[in-house]
Amino acid sequence: MQYTLNVQGMTCGHCERAVTQAVQQLDATAQVRIDRAQGQVTVESTQPPEKVAAAIAAEGYQVIG
Repeated sequence: MQYTLNVQGMTCGHCERAVTQAVQQLDATAQVRIDRAQGQVTVESTQPPEKVAAAIAAEGYQVIG
């Protein structure tokens, strides 16, 4: 399934890598696209959005909605 999460706090390439790695630790085959300017992370994964949001939040980023 594919979904988009609104994520605050991503300011650089390191942030993008941290978010991507957090998602891929849950699902190694997940596809992650990040639009840092818009604060959006689009994920295609077998994992539900709630689990992905929790993994991103555990890295220190705020997931909204």
